[in-house]
Amino acid sequence: MMPLCIFLVLLGEICQVPAVDKTSGITQDSGVITAEVGQTVTLKCYCQDNSVTFLSWYQQSLGGKPLIVSTRMQHNSEATISPAYKGRFQVLAGKGKGINHLVIKELLPSDSATYYCGILEFNAIEFGQGAFLHVKTSLSNIHAVVHQPALETLQWGDSVNLSCTVYAEKCAGEQNLYWFRHGVAQPAIMYHNAGQCMKDSHMENCTLNLAIKSVSSSDAGMYYCALASCGEIVFGQGTKVKIAGSTKGPSVLVYCLSVALAVSIILLFVLALVMYKLKKKICSVCKGTVSHLTCSAASDTTQSQDADALHYAALSLNRTRERHRQEESLESVCVYSRVKTSRVK
Repeated sequence: MMPLCIFLVLLGEICQVPAVDKTSGITQDSGVITAEVGQTVTLKCYCQDNSVTFLSWYQQSLGGKPLIVSTRMQHNSEATISPAYKGRFQVLAGKGKGINHLVIKELLPSDSATYYCGILEFNAIEFGQGAFLHVKTSLSNIHAVVHQPALETLQWGDSVNLSCTVYAEKCAGEQNLYWFRHGVAQPAIMYHNAGQCMKDSHMENCTLNLAIKSVSSSDAGMYYCALASCGEIVFGQGTKVKIAGSTKGPSVLVYCLSVALAVSIILLFVLALVMYKLKKKICSVCKGTVSHLTCSAASDTTQSQDADALHYAALSLNRTRERHRQEESLESVCVYSRVKTSRVK
């Protein structure tokens, strides 16, 4: 059982491949996409699965629920746009190519959100990793600065606490702090964090932390600290997390598991050989015992045949009481008389 477990773990480590920018049959733009107000942006999505029935786009604002933007059938190039998005939103579709791109014209600050490409397959809805669209304005209504370190170099299995500092003027609206990450191996995941803030009459100073434990290659990428305030989003320059020697960890583990598996297999062969020799020895002893028992049985048969010709004679001796007392201390001796007769045929 132990070699089997080691083999399964080893197989899992060998077959482990880096995550790609793909979920099921969907391949879409991911991470953080930055554009200016008034520009046109195209969010790409591909689906090569012919069993898909419908293709859709969804928009999720910060702190909001996903809202459907468009829907179309796989083999129909015409998409249905939701009333709230008609005019500036349109879908580029290609028959047989699985193209389902979303085009947004004349960008507005309110278009800043996460956009997901989704498919309907066998009554199950699946989503791509999602792309966060950040629409920047030339004239900002808020004055805020986001500071964060530029690079964090970590070793495989280390833990880190990313931090950033936000300086912002007080705003009448609600202020929220977020963490975004952008990398090849993961989607633009958002971490909402209240942070630790110190307020005075004009400015607000907040510190935002993000703990990452036991880092691996999938944690590599850019991590952005952002402030959402007064309908706008202010991003920091981003912290690049780099995993040094990321390929060393798995190779060492695979090497150790390979050695353990080889040792286990050798031990199994040795034990099998010992068991075989022991079984062979026991069988030879069993065969010798059977032969001995057979011979004993034959001897008993002969003796039983001879026993038919034995005659016993009982001798009765009359001894006086005095002589009997004298011989009490003597050892009693039994004498048998055997008379062998030959049968006349």
